[in-house]
Amino acid sequence: RDPQLVVLAADHGTAVDGIHAPEQQSTHDQVRHLLSGQLPVAVFARIQQITLTVVDSGVAEDIAAHDRLLMRKIAHGTRNARVGSAMTLDQAHAAMRAGMEIGDTLRGNMLICAGIGVGSHLSAALVLSRLTDSPVRDLLVSGPSMEPDALAHLLVIAQGAQGRHRDVNEPVEVLAAFGGFEMAMMVGMMLVAASKRHLLMIDGMAAYAALMLASRIATPV
Repeated sequence: RDPQLVVLAADHGTAVDGIHAPEQQSTHDQVRHLLSGQLPVAVFARIQQITLTVVDSGVAEDIAAHDRLLMRKIAHGTRNARVGSAMTLDQAHAAMRAGMEIGDTLRGNMLICAGIGVGSHLSAALVLSRLTDSPVRDLLVSGPSMEPDALAHLLVIAQGAQGRHRDVNEPVEVLAAFGGFEMAMMVGMMLVAASKRHLLMIDGMAAYAALMLASRIATPV
């Protein structure tokens, strides 16, 4: 009934390490194109009559008001996980609470969620690697279009972040160490949706990481 698509956007501190390819759109531009219906997900949502909401969880730049945009910015992006924790525990809890509040207001009984933002994939790979004890290299995009030097650079950043937080294992601490504000808000939304026995549809690495975190926090998820 009345499925809701929520796309959460945030910037990530690891972007300062040069993981942003020159041709890649900024998070701000991705949000702008999403709100103006220029991205495929927005087109498909309209065709399928699925309500689309975009959430500014922590985009580095300010975004102009829009009727489909929720402003829930925790900060202007996370910090660099290679240098310190991406966010404080207080910020992680604040983002999760914001997600729960959003989840509580959504109509229908189906939540579709996804995250976007420069650095989001790397952040999610670090979270999933730690929670599943999997090699982070297996979780990074390394298809035929990726230059070997680019993958090597990503691995240096990822392994540096892992070494910085080598003793962190508790789910919310892992979220704070490596995660993003979009991920934390999705965790809150999923916890609420699961408590109501609503259907969850998960798309993309950030949402996968959020689902893994939510299921570790509350097994019924």
